[in-house]
Amino acid sequence: MTNEHKSTGHGGFEPRDIGAAGVLYFLLGLAVFGLIAHFLMTGLYSYLEKRTNAEQAPVSPLVSNAPADTRHLSVDYRDYLKQNFPSPQLEIDEHTQLNKIRLNEEETLSTYDYVDSKAGIVRIPIERAMDLIAERGLPVRSQSNTEVASTAGTTEKGTKKK
Repeated sequence: MTNEHKSTGHGGFEPRDIGAAGVLYFLLGLAVFGLIAHFLMTGLYSYLEKRTNAEQAPVSPLVSNAPADTRHLSVDYRDYLKQNFPSPQLEIDEHTQLNKIRLNEEETLSTYDYVDSKAGIVRIPIERAMDLIAERGLPVRSQSNTEVASTAGTTEKGTKKK
């Protein structure tokens, strides 16, 4: 007798296949369960939204014409806040406001413009100003006559000359 694989005559596979009816019943049960869960969740969320709307506190006692649902505004929220809330107002969008300030500062520091056009005072970019200082040197105030006389009589260490 050889060591061949012993088989029962079915060719090495399960003789009994799964029935199509079992798979169809499972899929039908899954679909029914899904529909029931969908309707239960829809009802639950509807109930919770009605309860929240009933218990919602007014936006602010200072606001006039407050909409019933402030989550869905018909206008832009920035316009809504500016029109309906008194001053001083809190910041609406801190990141955008800070970015606008930074861009404005960057533009001020890197462009040419008149500070006072009547007096002829202009603003130049920082890099150009540094180039001019490197070429010309720092401006020096002229000393008055009394300062020149008092410093002329002293040496480097601060003692009077003999």
